[in-house]
Amino acid sequence: MGKSGAEATAVQTLRDYDAYSANFTDFLRCLLQAAAMRIIGGIAANRLLKAPKGLDVRPTPDLVRQAVFNSLGERVLDARVLELFGGTGALSLECLSRGAADAVCVELSTRHARFIEQNVIDAKLPKEKFHLRVQDVFVAMPQLASAGTTFDLILADPPYGEKNIGKRSESFAQRLLDDTDLPKLLAPGGLFILGHAKRDTLEVPPVWDERKLMKHGDSWMRFLRLA
Repeated sequence: MGKSGAEATAVQTLRDYDAYSANFTDFLRCLLQAAAMRIIGGIAANRLLKAPKGLDVRPTPDLVRQAVFNSLGERVLDARVLELFGGTGALSLECLSRGAADAVCVELSTRHARFIEQNVIDAKLPKEKFHLRVQDVFVAMPQLASAGTTFDLILADPPYGEKNIGKRSESFAQRLLDDTDLPKLLAPGGLFILGHAKRDTLEVPPVWDERKLMKHGDSWMRFLRLA
């Protein structure tokens, strides 16, 4: 039996409220995170990072980054690092601060790229170890793969996807998991760390072996290796 007009309106209202609540929560989280972003550990510890205002960028929260890097430990030392969806460059700069050999950061927005460049300067990290590519992630990956470039650590915390109960995710996180060039970029024994929203139900393809799942509120971080 079909829903009455009143029932259908009520259901749609609840759906709209659910979407509004998720977006408003993201908005508040962005304001709080952008207010006091910093490098957490290493030679540049406590250096503040600048972030664009608004919802265009969603920095990885300090507590989440701290948990990720506590788990990585000495794996960061001398690692070749790739950060996708750079935003503020926080993940790749954290790696350099903790002793990574070098880092490539990919960010499409020229506006965000200017913030990243300033963050490198403010953090007083060696510029020659940091390489910024201002281009689409899904253009950069095949180019890097064609060049035979590999990385020990690949980190990505892309813009969050929508709730996708009952359907396959169309988020950037799912697109990264499905991408055929990304596995070519991971060195033997390397780790791919992927951030996504709790509400974004992902399907992990057989090429990936999930080693750990970190949960912090709505922020989930998956640690993956090649299967």
